[in-house]
Amino acid sequence: MQMNHEEAPVLDALAAYHKRDELGFSPPGHKQARGAAPEVRAVLGDAVFLGDVLASGGLDERRMKSRVLQRAEGLMADAVHADHAFFSTCGSSLSVKAAMLSVASHGEKILVGRDAHKSVISGLILSGVEPVWIEPRWDAERHLAHPPAAADFEKAFSEHPDAKGALVTSPTPYGSTADLRAIADVCHARSRPLVVDEAWGAHLPFHPDLPTWAMDAGADVCVTSIHKMGSGLEQGSVFHLQGDLIDHDTLASRADLLGTTSPSVLLYAGIDGWRRQMMLDGHALLSRALDLAGSVRRQIEEIDGMHVNDRADFCGPGAATGFDPLPVVIDIGELGVTGYRAADWLRGQHQVDAHLMDHRRVSAQLTHADDGATTGRLLTALRDFARRAPSLPRGPEVAVPAPSELRMAQVRLPRDAYFAPTEDVPVEEAAGRISAEMVTPYPPGIPAVLPGEQLTEPVLRYLRSGLAAGMNLPDPADPELNTVRVCAE
Repeated sequence: MQMNHEEAPVLDALAAYHKRDELGFSPPGHKQARGAAPEVRAVLGDAVFLGDVLASGGLDERRMKSRVLQRAEGLMADAVHADHAFFSTCGSSLSVKAAMLSVASHGEKILVGRDAHKSVISGLILSGVEPVWIEPRWDAERHLAHPPAAADFEKAFSEHPDAKGALVTSPTPYGSTADLRAIADVCHARSRPLVVDEAWGAHLPFHPDLPTWAMDAGADVCVTSIHKMGSGLEQGSVFHLQGDLIDHDTLASRADLLGTTSPSVLLYAGIDGWRRQMMLDGHALLSRALDLAGSVRRQIEEIDGMHVNDRADFCGPGAATGFDPLPVVIDIGELGVTGYRAADWLRGQHQVDAHLMDHRRVSAQLTHADDGATTGRLLTALRDFARRAPSLPRGPEVAVPAPSELRMAQVRLPRDAYFAPTEDVPVEEAAGRISAEMVTPYPPGIPAVLPGEQLTEPVLRYLRSGLAAGMNLPDPADPELNTVRVCAE
């Protein structure tokens, strides 16, 4: 059946709700902004509150007979070549957990790329699933990880034939992508499903010059964050399903188990409107964004001390398969200043906020929303930073381990270690102990330490030196890492 992508069922139903002058004696308690504090209304605007209605008994009638959400999800699935789409207002953090719990259960195995986001680790903790870690492809020169290769999954399945499926992250926050078609073939040869955490790739289905979209590559479930590279609001996520290796009703049940019973219609509307925008104008919008990114990359490359990582840096034998040019990743190692200091300086001096930063890079994420005015400000700020960098304090260096030293032994399941009796020990005494917590440099949110891993001195030294240089560690019990939470002996 041909679908009409000029429709936006959630937005249309929201407009009809206001046109009918519905009067709700139900949550939300602000009652269409009337009860909100004037100071709050002045900052947020009434449109936020006017879009904040109940999904059931507000946007739709109490039994959801108009199928507003289902129609919007059907349009999304059609737009991105999936069999089904599920909207989530709890971010891709929920979506990826629901997908994992549909593949494996407590005590069962799943192959997981070790460059996974902390939400994947949270899913392992909640489920009790045993991870079989697949090492990413390490660029030892640039101290950067790219997605694992299909051969790595083939080897892991041979060693763990009882694994129930696989999960890979692609694209990475740095824009490098996996050979998803080859990984899917490895999984499907064993009738095992592939889940792709494609949180950074919601835009990929809408332009042929971008890396291959996971559904087109044969993935069974793909999780996307509409707020990252799309036009949706924060926490807006969609996960997509195709084929019969993962049961639709099981996936829906897992999502219902983890999700909120009070979903935000605002987020639904953002997702719905973005799908329509992409189907009507996405190719043109993304073409302009790609042209703009190319121009910005060339101009940054001309700034002394800055190098923009590109396909030649990231792709090739033993590295990434594909490359998204919209995350503009800038290596500033020649300037002798960390990406942490650069990001702070750009925000403090030019009110320009970076996408991510690490010990030698800072990244500016471009989307279809950018234009000459926004990128002009970015370029002005970067040029000013390059001029001033020689006079900035050097700060401490980050002791980044070699790839062989970065990985620690997983000696207990993440769930078992996380829920075990714990104690906090001085970081100087933590090497050799089993971590009971995640320790995650953020952004990009890929844990350096997982519950159940046996801590080593090189990793602890990396984190401590990173903190001194400006790294952000939001999740350990002691954010300053003077102590580490470990399993009690």
